[in-house]
Amino acid sequence: MSAETYRDAWGIPHLRADSAAGLARAQGRVTARDRAWQLEVERHRAQGTSASFLGPEALSWDRLARRARLADTARRCFTALERQDPETAAWVRAYVDGVNEGLTTGEPALEFARTGLAPGRWEPWTPLGVWLATHILFAGFPAKLWREHIAAHLGPEAVALFAADGPGTAGSNGWLVSGGRTTTGHALIAGDPHRFIEEPGVYQQIHLSCPEFDVVGLAVPGVPGIAHFGHTGTVAWAITNAMADYQDLYRERLRRTGAGVEALGPDGTWHRVARHTERIDVAGEETVEVEVIETGRGPVIAGGPEGLDDGTPAALSLRYPPRVTADLGFGALLPLLRARTVADVDRALDAWTEPVNVVQAADTGGGLLHRVAGRVPVRPEANGLRPVPAWEPGHEWTGWHTPPRAGLTDGVAVMANQRGPATPLGVEFAPPHRADRITALLAGRERWSASDMSTIHTDTHLASATPLLAHIKRLTTGTTPTTGTTPTTGTTPTTGTTPTTQTTGATPLTQTTGAATGATPLTPEAAALGARLLAWDRRMDADSTDAAAYAAVRAAVVRRLAAHPALAPAAAPPAYPEVLQPWLALVPRVAYALEHLLRADDLYGIDRAATVRAALEEVAADPPAGTWGDTHRLAPWRALPDATAPAREPGLSGDHDCVLCTSPVPGLTDRAARGPAARYVWDLADRQNSRWVVPHGASGAPGSAHRRDQQALWLTGELVPVVTDFTRLTKESDD
Repeated sequence: MSAETYRDAWGIPHLRADSAAGLARAQGRVTARDRAWQLEVERHRAQGTSASFLGPEALSWDRLARRARLADTARRCFTALERQDPETAAWVRAYVDGVNEGLTTGEPALEFARTGLAPGRWEPWTPLGVWLATHILFAGFPAKLWREHIAAHLGPEAVALFAADGPGTAGSNGWLVSGGRTTTGHALIAGDPHRFIEEPGVYQQIHLSCPEFDVVGLAVPGVPGIAHFGHTGTVAWAITNAMADYQDLYRERLRRTGAGVEALGPDGTWHRVARHTERIDVAGEETVEVEVIETGRGPVIAGGPEGLDDGTPAALSLRYPPRVTADLGFGALLPLLRARTVADVDRALDAWTEPVNVVQAADTGGGLLHRVAGRVPVRPEANGLRPVPAWEPGHEWTGWHTPPRAGLTDGVAVMANQRGPATPLGVEFAPPHRADRITALLAGRERWSASDMSTIHTDTHLASATPLLAHIKRLTTGTTPTTGTTPTTGTTPTTGTTPTTQTTGATPLTQTTGAATGATPLTPEAAALGARLLAWDRRMDADSTDAAAYAAVRAAVVRRLAAHPALAPAAAPPAYPEVLQPWLALVPRVAYALEHLLRADDLYGIDRAATVRAALEEVAADPPAGTWGDTHRLAPWRALPDATAPAREPGLSGDHDCVLCTSPVPGLTDRAARGPAARYVWDLADRQNSRWVVPHGASGAPGSAHRRDQQALWLTGELVPVVTDFTRLTKESDD
């Protein structure tokens, strides 16, 4: 079983083998050689053992991984895969064999020496564990804790006000342009997944070729094949997060008995539950013991018989599809690689489980596909909003939704986590700004080419600035604010799971701004700043001083609203695990819901005009010294500090609601930990006219020339050519 490894000018691996299994083995081997440290971090995260070498900061994650039973779920799923789909199971085993070979024969990464860690052995189920650990928080189940928290402090009507794409969720842009709207007569698919920017990156550019298939795409390191973004030559596909709700939280009543732990079930009786303890090693500290409990609903991820850490009598169990079905959807991976038409992709996606995605695909025969893929349970609508009581009947899962489908409008389809085909399956979706902007940009040109797509990837117009600028206009000119251009309907949850309009607490701004408005003239400096912002082109460009000024005013407004006595009680989150706290922090929630808060008919008596006035005066008195890119800088996650990293990370264009989605947390930091984890353009006229780029490079090795060689292109929106002709590549080895 021979295999060959080639590289292009960017160090991207191109692999060729005589069988699918041999290719999987080569993929595992080259991934281990390029990204040994990254793979080992991901393996330990899946097992809940990362604190053993990363220290106390990783402990909260390890606790969640153990209590949610990620590794055990991955084992169950692989055992079921062996029974139901032995070919795919053998293919996964071949990948794992390659990883183990690469870890033992490759050059040890410097990080291993720094931590005293030796590469461990991968098990056949490990790739499934990596996939599950990577996506367990994608459905945003902690948002249900936030809704309960904010309702308890401010009332149920506050839930709609604070609905927004939260700081812990992941999204993407994607658009499909049919052949009737391109210069070649063949479709184009383009976009960029938005995830936490990690170094090495969460996506691996790779080319996989064997007699059965020849595919280029973005792989997840540690997982065989190409799941999310691929091009087989005759068909291409891409995904975004559907923002579906497919995980439930149950409030449990637990009690200890002489025989163990019992939970009160919906039948009104107490039932013995599974319970054991595990030990978590923590570098530099004492070993920690964690109690693992699983009820009939699912694993208990917070609290227990004695309650939460602060003594609050609470316990929460998590119910998620792979734990229930022992199916992680790996049966879709080989059929995707073998796909030749959109019909093949469509059939493959019927086996998809998690995460739930919106998928777009096109083929060289003119076929087009726009559908949701994944498993979403049928259950009462209350399950989608907040934790529900496990001891009451009526909260059971009763089947699975049929994934919705959609078509194209004017020859295009746009997906950006907004309300769309997945609407019946979700509660909260991203604001419509990115989708609306992409749609408008596509409408502005009759024919598109692959080389044109970077103009969309890099667009920095910020539509969500409208409500704040409306308040500033009132303060500086005395004009009554209007609804502006930012749509607000259908972007917040109501009492059900398929809302179409907002509740009263989030209607467009039609009020005057209060009796105090205009009572005292703005200082000349504040008036000048206001006039400057009203003349601003609303582009969050890195070299823009106006964008920096707007961001400073926005941050000041967010801080002042969060500190107001009417909202401040929600600032103290409940004692849930630390890993869930990003969903429960008030300042980020105010930041991402700012346009709703500024548009509401009333905000708990808060004088928003006075708040904006104070923020404007604050920034006018101490304006930003430079441009948006001076403070809006990349903040990549690294498992360990890297001595080779730049002393000052690069400045970025874009913002949370721009198409160029580089997300700061206004009021907290201008730095961006999330952004485009890759960009791609799939050309169905000629695959070699396709292109892609990642934030850093193809290699995770600190000394590699390809560690960060794509970053300059990523920053400017340029893309690397996709090369599939092996005669144009450099042969590295025969294995």
